[in-house]
Amino acid sequence: MPELDDDDAATTAPDAPTDPDTAPEATPLLHPAEGVPPLSVTTAEIAAAAERLAAGTGPFAVDAERASGFRYSNRAYLIQIRRTGAGTVLIDPVNHGSSPIDVLAPVAEVLAEDEWILHAADQDLPCLAEVGLRPPSLYDTELAGRLAGFERVNLAAMVQRLLGLGLAKGHGAADWSKRPLPDAWLNYAALDVEVLIALRESIAAVLAEQNKTDWAAEEFEYLRNAEATPTRRDRWRRTSGIHKVRNRQALAAVRELWTVRDHIARRRDIAPGRILPDSAIIAAAQADPKTVEDLIKLPIFGGHKQRRSAHVWLEALDAARNNPDPPDSAEPQNGPPPAVRWAKRKPEAAARLDAARSALTELSARVNVPTENLLSPDLVRRLCWDWQDAADVSGAVETFLRDGGARAWQRALAVPVLAEALSAPVPES
Repeated sequence: MPELDDDDAATTAPDAPTDPDTAPEATPLLHPAEGVPPLSVTTAEIAAAAERLAAGTGPFAVDAERASGFRYSNRAYLIQIRRTGAGTVLIDPVNHGSSPIDVLAPVAEVLAEDEWILHAADQDLPCLAEVGLRPPSLYDTELAGRLAGFERVNLAAMVQRLLGLGLAKGHGAADWSKRPLPDAWLNYAALDVEVLIALRESIAAVLAEQNKTDWAAEEFEYLRNAEATPTRRDRWRRTSGIHKVRNRQALAAVRELWTVRDHIARRRDIAPGRILPDSAIIAAAQADPKTVEDLIKLPIFGGHKQRRSAHVWLEALDAARNNPDPPDSAEPQNGPPPAVRWAKRKPEAAARLDAARSALTELSARVNVPTENLLSPDLVRRLCWDWQDAADVSGAVETFLRDGGARAWQRALAVPVLAEALSAPVPES
């Protein structure tokens, strides 16, 4: 496993600039070199796309477009794949009238042959797995950029920095569930995979120069096999503006309105905020209107669409008022409390956390990797909160980090500095 000493860290930082103002002048990349491929929609067209990919060689550049902010689901509405010798294929995974897994089975079979290259893979892997597409191995160019110490790791910035090409701002935030898909959107989608194979080669060379190739391989494999993070139990508590709600009865109103909205959004596959904005939920919870007339006086609720649904929201508010068990003001903690409270509740843990953060910040600067990529901040907090003195401090830290999912390269770097930080005398309160 590669390790960096102080001299290595000083000489392996990338030479290319991180400031976009000093980055190489970009050559605009406006259209795919081979033109925009036709959209494969029918079973026969998707099977033909799979045959085309099978005729190519090497890894697959993969991307997917969703309709976040427009739809409730996180499904893929377009899948882009590129392979050397095969070019690019664009696949519609939803508009062929059959089970997407069945229709995409020929594509899944071909994609199982070699590595996938994605940018920000954690965003696309879940929706691709939903239609039966899972990588046998993975290379994430965004994560590679983070490990290389790049300050800007969005696709356009990395393509400009490493390839000297300028990707035009596109339609990533568009409603990809729209049909037919406009030609300009398909052009943008094809460009997203046009450069991924070359980008993978370039960032891999940077990581090799920094002796971080093995680190990246561990991270990619961990990401490939990662399970979805358990959903927070009280998702309604994430309603924007909920900090303004001061009492349990009003919190009950937020919960009930959120739950009704979520049910409607799920059933209609529409983003919840398009059913009823968070701001309207908070306003209604605070005002506690008892009649339709009072409800529609509030912002948002007076609009034509909300007037038609006023009885639905009023019933939710009535249910909240009649609920004998309103929620507590704070969700029960699963793990340490917020760090800002540690100094009063557990000052020795606060001192440990300060020492650990300082040690990891110094390590981050030395190896040129962001602290959040060195170790999960939540894992560090749990270590410092739960820490019990041990005869073998390094062994105890190693075990805690391993059980918490830290990879071998992370433990090799972090255990020595964390063990030293945790062994330091705790200041008297």
